[in-house]
Amino acid sequence: MKTIFKNICLLFFVSITFFANAQNNSNYEIFKDIPYYPDSIQNKDAYIKEQCVLDIYKPIGKTNAPVIVWFHGGGLTGGKKSIPKELLDYGYLIVSAEYRLSPKVKAPAYIEDAAASTAWVFQNIAKYEGNVKQIFLSGHSAGGYLDLMIGLENKWLAKHGISTDSIAGLLPLSPQVITHYTIRDENGISKYQPLIDAYAPIFHIKKDTPPIVLITGDREMELLGRYEENAYFFRMMKIIDNKKVKLSELEGLNHGEMMRPGIFLLMKEIAFILTN
Repeated sequence: MKTIFKNICLLFFVSITFFANAQNNSNYEIFKDIPYYPDSIQNKDAYIKEQCVLDIYKPIGKTNAPVIVWFHGGGLTGGKKSIPKELLDYGYLIVSAEYRLSPKVKAPAYIEDAAASTAWVFQNIAKYEGNVKQIFLSGHSAGGYLDLMIGLENKWLAKHGISTDSIAGLLPLSPQVITHYTIRDENGISKYQPLIDAYAPIFHIKKDTPPIVLITGDREMELLGRYEENAYFFRMMKIIDNKKVKLSELEGLNHGEMMRPGIFLLMKEIAFILTN
């Protein structure tokens, strides 16, 4: 289903009402800088040891909590493993994973890191009272791109003995679905030149996927045609009869502004997935 929000004021009103009944942000225990690669790999590469770590935000007193693995944005060249504070308003267990960045590395290093950190979550999050059967992937911009890459092409997680079928849902905010512009730049291709190859989520269109919720900003205000990319991805999924994909456009909001109201939609969709 394609959803366009015509009235952002209404969205914020509903968001505020929802937050009023939400969890207190202080009700979290935080575990910082946990390595997700084994020592045999970390000890051989100083950049992996420095960069390939994750933080866990565990809701105090809650067991069997749904899990959101969050990848930050930054064009695959910047950013850090921080999370929007709104993610802590719902009592879910949040994992914020860092990954290596270009130009220190090139594709597929950051995709491999996203897969390795997600696999670590599947293998270890029960120790932190997380529900292994309710692991969702999310993130903004480049983070959303990583969600889709490892959630659509099974080989990245299969390397760690995990199937994409185990993912409860993919909920990227304003993801690139053609080949990421940083990967194009690594290969001397302009960010204005569209490319679809194996590093494009849209290359991996298929009927059977985890539930997918695509959320973008206003098509006239988004970054480099981001809405149109997602709309084409959505259309092709529908053509092959994938019944698990949705697309929402937040009118009046640009690429950066859409993230926080987008989180409200993200959480609403997760609640829907968990109850259906």
